Amino acid sequence: MVRVLAFCINAQEHLAFTQGLSAVDEPDIWARSLGGQLALWIEVGEPAVDRIKKATRLAQAVKVYSFNTKSNAWWAQASAQFNKFEADFYQFKWTEIEALALLLQRTMDLSITISGDSAYAAAELGECEVAWRVLQGK
Repeated sequence: MVRVLAFCINAQEHLAFTQGLSAVDEPDIWARSLGGQLALWIEVGEPAVDRIKKATRLAQAVKVYSFNTKSNAWWAQASAQFNKFEADFYQFKWTEIEALALLLQRTMDLSITISGDSAYAAAELGECEVAWRVLQGK
């Protein structure tokens, strides 16, 4: 669900999901230019410093969306190293991601409305709001 949310937040032409975990050299989501260049690299989770270093060499823009219960510890340990890179880092609250996951069904219609630094999700099973905070960048 966090991948879907990150996709919605960054919606643009040529944005696509990658193969995910089965392709370790690819981000979770990317956008390529018409010329084939990597315009946007999006990671979901708590990636290693080396992975972000590689991403900033390959893509014009890099965004990371952190969300799990270890997110604060991950950021505290690695933020000094991440500050060296041109990348944007965002953090979702774990409790809000859990609420979003409760809306999940095998087949479903999901409506996402983005306003400022939050997303409002509505589905047949209910609705919730997921806010994010900027850790680094825009």
